[in-house]
Parts: sequence; structure tokens; C-alpha cells
Amino acid sequence: MPVTKLVALGLLLLLCFSVVFCNALDNRCWTLGDFNSPVLEQDGDIVIGGLFPMHYIALETDHNYSERPQHQECSGRFDFRAFRWVQTMVFAIEEINSNSSLLPGVTLGYRILDSCDHVHTSLRSTLFLVNGTSSQTQANADGSAKCLSSAPVPAVIGLASSSPTRAVAQTLGPFGIPLISYFATCTCLTDKKEYPSFLRTVPSDVFQVQGLVQLVSHFGWRWVGTVGTDDDYSHYGIQAFTEQLEKLGGCIAFHHTIPKAPSQAQIHAILNSLEGSTAQVIIAFATEGQLLELLVEAAHRNLTRMQWVASEAWVTAKLLTIPELHPVLDGTLGFAFRGTTIPGLAEFLLRVRPSPKPESVFTNMFWEELFGCRLGYKDGGDSEFSSLCTGSEDLMETENSYTDVSRVRISYNVYKAVYAIAHALHQLLQCGSKEHGSDHICKTESKFSPWQLLHYLKKVHFTNQFNEKVYFDNNGEPVPLYDIINWQKNDRGTIWFQMVGTYDGSAPHGQQLKIDEGLIQWAGGHNKVPVSLCTPPCPPGTRQATRPGQPVCCFDCLPCAEGEISNISGATECIKCPQYYWPNNERVSCVAGIEEFLSYHEIMGIILISLSLFGVAVATVITGIFFLFRSTPIVKANNSEMSFLLLLSLKLCFLCSLVFVGRPSPWTCRARQAAFGISFVLCISCILVKTIVVLLAFRSTMPGSISLKLFGPPQQRVFIFCCTTGQVILCACWLALAPPYPYKNTSYQGGKIVLECKDVWPLGFYLALGYIGLLSCMCFALSFLGRKLPDTFNEAKLITFSMLIFFAVWISFIPAYNSSPGKYTVAVEIFAILASTFGLLFCIFVPKCYVILLRPDLNTKKGMTGKMSK
Repeated sequence: MPVTKLVALGLLLLLCFSVVFCNALDNRCWTLGDFNSPVLEQDGDIVIGGLFPMHYIALETDHNYSERPQHQECSGRFDFRAFRWVQTMVFAIEEINSNSSLLPGVTLGYRILDSCDHVHTSLRSTLFLVNGTSSQTQANADGSAKCLSSAPVPAVIGLASSSPTRAVAQTLGPFGIPLISYFATCTCLTDKKEYPSFLRTVPSDVFQVQGLVQLVSHFGWRWVGTVGTDDDYSHYGIQAFTEQLEKLGGCIAFHHTIPKAPSQAQIHAILNSLEGSTAQVIIAFATEGQLLELLVEAAHRNLTRMQWVASEAWVTAKLLTIPELHPVLDGTLGFAFRGTTIPGLAEFLLRVRPSPKPESVFTNMFWEELFGCRLGYKDGGDSEFSSLCTGSEDLMETENSYTDVSRVRISYNVYKAVYAIAHALHQLLQCGSKEHGSDHICKTESKFSPWQLLHYLKKVHFTNQFNEKVYFDNNGEPVPLYDIINWQKNDRGTIWFQMVGTYDGSAPHGQQLKIDEGLIQWAGGHNKVPVSLCTPPCPPGTRQATRPGQPVCCFDCLPCAEGEISNISGATECIKCPQYYWPNNERVSCVAGIEEFLSYHEIMGIILISLSLFGVAVATVITGIFFLFRSTPIVKANNSEMSFLLLLSLKLCFLCSLVFVGRPSPWTCRARQAAFGISFVLCISCILVKTIVVLLAFRSTMPGSISLKLFGPPQQRVFIFCCTTGQVILCACWLALAPPYPYKNTSYQGGKIVLECKDVWPLGFYLALGYIGLLSCMCFALSFLGRKLPDTFNEAKLITFSMLIFFAVWISFIPAYNSSPGKYTVAVEIFAILASTFGLLFCIFVPKCYVILLRPDLNTKKGMTGKMSK
């Protein structure tokens, strides 16, 4: 609103109140003139004001503020439902007046005007109420009227929409005049600093929004559109709904605002957007009059796939239940205020009859609109109907929002507002106190001010005839109770409002929403809950990945990573499986990992064990052959003691490979590397001694040389013991300080848990292996020097060749060991042990066995020296 209009409005307001309140000091009050607005009134000791939207279109006028503004009539269709609210207020006041226990001796009156659901019209009607009429002012001045209030209207019941209510509440607040709304639900009106005299019998939108968000979440609608109007009710409601829905992961597909006077182009643009959207659910914050044009055009386009969710402003509006809108709105779901059936109201409504009296102006409008005729005592130019009413029209034969009182809701809020004022007045006037006589049950000697009534209204607390407690909290709010309504078509083809659930905003979280899905009839007559999603939920085994630049409800579905699962639809994150568990193929559940190790029962294990035992058997056979032929020259010449010790060490090398097979345990993890290292050092030490002995034997040039004596059998045993002891000490320190231990390795793919021995100190293994390599290098170097010694059977050559095989095996072992996965690491080490052991066994002993068994002629002293005759 422009600043000039605000200033002019302020001056007008100041002038009006100055005339009424300031001149009251000398009991001479007057007004500058009436607004000449249609009014429904009845005098009483206390007059209650009422503002109701009996029309929902107000003509816009451009005031120039240089002359007195002319009165503008409201236009648009006459709202039957609003007229029922008016009559409910009249009914409640008459009911109180006839009740001897409530306000005895005090008569309530009313003054009701049309707000046209517009800010300007509402303010004008408010000023008319609080200033009073010229006749009322004169009556007060003459003392001919019994007026218990210092103000013409000490309280106002109104209004329906939030924007006009804000304007009126801001106007009445500084003067302490209570304003009790029956339908304005905007959260903004909770601010007591800005609206100090505002109360309401209708719950705030904050509770409705919470309920709507819970309803939307309950049915899994995460992609919805919103439609509102250009007023505070829609703005605040949709803003709060959007914020709360987004906190729960929902998204708004579109939002459209219907202008106050929309053009056809604007209506078409909104409907084009609705038709092109993938959202199937629309949340509408608006009144029925504002939605009518949009819904009629939607019906023309046959836009029936949408599931409408209604706010309380239109969820029970009969105006929208016309047959033309059935295909569009059938199945509508929404929140409605808690309703009831008021005894006697239906009969009271049916007693309404038109009259030429001024106070029947609204009744006359209603009659003409309902029956489509013109009353004979009205000027024909004021009516759009040409035919005259016959006088035989009967309300009982009609079916509309005015006569439908089976379960009133807004009317019930009006009813409670009237009774709240009556109970507050009862306390204010000290009705029923013992200090008054029977003729003056209420204290009426002095007048009260509106702010005094406001004080008692804030403290009012009573239980009405419907067993409902009526009171206001610190913000002037009632208990937030809602019914959940579903629009269903009955057998007669008309829409009726089926209650399918309830919402109690004061209940603990999780117990607020109660709904019976079996009673709901969805849009299009379907029995299944409609789906409204930008993207269908990701199936189990996948997760949502938001698309860049799009709402969180629009996403792609990506498979869970290795080791992760998702067992629900629509998972935003995958869950990592516990240790030693692995996802199944669908990645929807974790299964125990398959333990893998080199087993005695698998083919590879059987083969390696067989080779190991075969090697032991061969070594045993060779030992037997050497023992049987121990007195032959070839056995004696090759140091038989060392040969037997070497064969023993080779058997140990074969047998140590068995420790590597089977499920790892603490003792096997420690024994396998120690057994391998010590047995191979013992084996290489024996070979090294044999090599040294051969070199010394052939390097001694003189008979009786002491070289062999210096490295005789005792020295040979000491040398082997010392070499082996070094490895024993190394392995003992390694196993004592950082021993290997059984470990379940889950780093491999395919859900395998490889049972292996984990080296805490890997350097220990490589030191043990390096020690073996050092002795092997010494052995190879010495045997290489003696490869050309003059002898028919030169053992140095055999040792040199066996060492070459040994080096080839263990040099290739290191990269193969480090690159082999899982149990194959163990298999590679066993293979290296067996291959190198077989290489030593065959290269050193098989040629000798060949001579012993197949060439006994060479197993003589001459044969050994190569001096046999050809």
C-alpha cells in the first residue's frame, strides 16, 4: 500500500476515534456520517460486532483524497456458507439471551457487516462497527439506551481471511478491542506485540502445516506442487509447508500464485505448468472463491490425474462440489477443523425469510441468489434476476452449503467465539455473585471498557455442551484439533465429506496423526495411494546420487560400493558390512564371508602334501641305499656322515611344508617359518661342509697334509652347529619379540576371508631367508671353484648345479610370493620349498644312486679314480 494511502487511512482512523471517545467526556458524541453499508443488527445491552465475507470480490477504487469516497458494493456470488456463519452467530446470541444462567439480566445484541474478504472493505466495516451508527450515538447521548460498554462494540468476531484480519487486528489492537477470528489461521497473527487484542477459535496454520507435512510424508509424496493466492494466508502457509517438507527430504515441484483478479492467460499459464509437471499431488492454500475459476478451467481440460490436498479454508466448501468439478476434485484429501452438530441450528436456519426491513438486506441477497429470482419489493435495477420470486420458495427443498449442518466446523468456531465472549462478560460483570440482589444478578451500574473484556477473554476457561474445553493459550490460540476429510461421491452422485482420520497438534510426536487408509477414495476413483515422486525410490542394493543443479528428490541410482549394502528402498547411503561379513550378489544383505585357506582337503593341498610325502619317501629310500652300501667307495668318498645328515635335513625340509597347510593357528604360524628357516640352514650347512671337504681334499698337494685334519669330523659338526645356531637365535628373537599370528584378511574381493599368518615384523622373515641365501652363496662360490677338480665323480659339480637350481627357485619366489593373493601365497612358498629341496636331493644324490645301483663297476677305488682299463 502506498505511503500516502497509509497516512490518509491513519488520519481517518484518528478522526473517527477522536469523535467517539474524546467527546464522550461531556456526553455529547456524534459521527460525521454513516458509511451506508448493508448491516444485520439487533440492539442489546452489549452489542457484539461481526465481520463475515458474504461476497468474495470487492471493487478496487482509486481514491484521490480530494473528495469524500463513495460507497462501493461488494460483488461476486453470494457465499451461502458465510451466510450460515452469520446466522450461527445470531443463533448463539439468541441462545445466550434465552439462557437464564449465563448473563442473567443482560441482553446481547449484534451488528454484522460484509467484509467482502478484502482489506479495504474490512477496514471500512470495522470503522463503522466501532464508531456506531448515528441513531445509536444519539440514543446513548439521550440516555434512552442501556449500554454497558463504553464503546459501541466492545468485541468483534471476524474475519475469515488472514490479510484482512491482520489489517483489522492492527487497527483494533491499540484500543484494546478484542478481535476473535473464526477462520484466520495465519501464523503471523500469533505475534502478540503486533496484535495484542487478537484471539481466535481456529488453530494456527503452524499446526495445520505440521499436519499436512506429516500427511504428505505418511503417503510417501516427496514431489508435490503448491498453489496459493496473493494473501498472507497463502504466503505464510506455503512458506512454512515448504520449509518443513524440505527438512524431511521432500521437494516442491512448482508453486503458483493465483492473482486476486486473474486473467484467462494467467489461468492458462498455471494449468499448462500443472499439466507438464510430473508431480501428482497439489497442496492448495486458498479459499474456495479464489480457486473456483482455476478448477473450472481444469475441468474443461479434463485434468483429473492430480490428487488435491486441501487446506482448511476450502476442504468443506460446498461451492466447489458442483457436478462440473467432480472429475477434478473427487478424492480430495485435507484438514478440517473439528466439527460437531449444534442442536437447534438447522431449524433456526430454515426459519430465515426475506423482508423489506433494512436488517434483512443479507437475507434478501441470499434468497435471490439461492432461488434465482428477484424480490418484488426491491428495485429491479439492483438485481441481476428478471423473474419475480413467487413466495412459495422453500428452503427445505434445497441442498447447499447453507442448509448442510450435519457437521459444522467454521460455524462451530463462530459459536465458540460468541460463547467465549459471553463467559468473559459473565466474569467481568460478576454475574451470580452474592453481593447483588435477585433483580440485578449482573453488575450493570458502571460501564466497562473493551480492554477489560479483553483481560477476561484471555482468562476464559469453560467446558461447552459438547464436552469440549474452550480456552486460549498465551498466544490466544485454541487447542489444535483437526479432522482429516476425504471427498467421496455417494450413490446419488453428489460429493460428501468422509472423515478418514484425525490430527491432534497437542499430542506427543508420533501420536498426532491417525488415519484409516481403508476409508480413503483417491483421485480418479482409485483405491491405491497415488505416487508422486520425481524419481522412483532406488531399489535395495543401490543408493541415491543427487543430480547436479536439481532438487534432492531428483536423483540417479548407483550400486553400492564393494563391502556395502542397502536393504531398503530409497536409501541415501549404503551401509558398510560388519567385519568378516560381505554383501551378497544383490548387495541387499550381509552374509558371513567365506573363509579361505590352503586346506588338506582341496586338490592343491592334496597335491602339495603328496609331493612333500613323496620327497620324504625318496629321501628315506636314498638313505636306505646309502646305509646298505655304506662300505662302498662312493659312499665313503662323499663323507657318509654328512650325507646322512644332509638327507635328514632334506626330510625336514620336505616335512616343514606340511606346517603351511591347514587352518592357521598361533602355533602353526610360529612353527612354519622357524621350521623352514632352521631346516634349510641345516641343509645348506651340510652341503657347505661337503663342499669345503672336497676342496680341501683336492687342494692338499702333499701326502699327510694336515688340512683335512684341521677340518675333520668334529670341526665339521661344530661348523654345522654354529651355522644352525645362528638361524635358531634369529628365529627365536623374531618369534619372541614380534611373532606372526593368525589373521583374517578381508581386503580381497568376492566376499573371501583369507586366513593367513600375518607378519608383525616382515623383516624377520627376510632376514631368515637372507641368512639362508648367504650360506647358499658361500656354498655356490666354493663349489664353483671345485667344479674342475680331477675326479671321475666330482661332487662339486653336482653341488654347483644344485645351487643354481636353488637360486633360480628362491629368486623367482620373492616376486611370486608378494604378488600371489590369499592362499596362493602359502602355496607359492610350499612350492619353493619343495622345488628347491627336490633340486638338492636329485642333483646331489640321484647320480650316486645311479652308480650304486646301476653301475656297480664304477663303485670301486679304481672306478672312483678313473684308472679302470677300458
